[in-house]
Amino acid sequence: MNPLFTTGAMPQAAPATFSAADADLQITRAGSRPVNAAPEQYFTGRVSVEMMQVPSGDERTSVGAVSFQPGARTFWHSHPLGQTLLVTAGIGRIQRWGGPVEEIRVGDVVHIPPHTKHWHGAAPDSAMTHTAITEVLNGSAADWLESVTDAHYLASPTKANL
Repeated sequence: MNPLFTTGAMPQAAPATFSAADADLQITRAGSRPVNAAPEQYFTGRVSVEMMQVPSGDERTSVGAVSFQPGARTFWHSHPLGQTLLVTAGIGRIQRWGGPVEEIRVGDVVHIPPHTKHWHGAAPDSAMTHTAITEVLNGSAADWLESVTDAHYLASPTKANL
């Protein structure tokens, strides 16, 4: 049974104390955030990034919508605290170092464990957009490595189960 939906007595945590500042919410409206070209030193092809949440203060989580044109992809990289990708449009590809190229589609959720060398991007004949959720550690969200060769990128992917 899912504890979020159970009825009846649930263990209660000690009451927390909140200040007025804790109650403030930040809302950035659709269309109000800038969309920028991704840095060429980390991506192959045309890629744009809309940062939806940038950590501040004690926060560590960043959220960005990343849009890849057909054939565009990241360089090999890893994340000190891992990353989760939510595919929101198109068809993409992802590969961890030493593993097969995997096809990813709308609705797929990919969790990349910490320090896992990988790349991701659009399929050769389809654009792809994903929401990337990443935690920053000591000012770094990613350790960028070498570009992905065409041989790696063009390997036949494992097809998504439809």
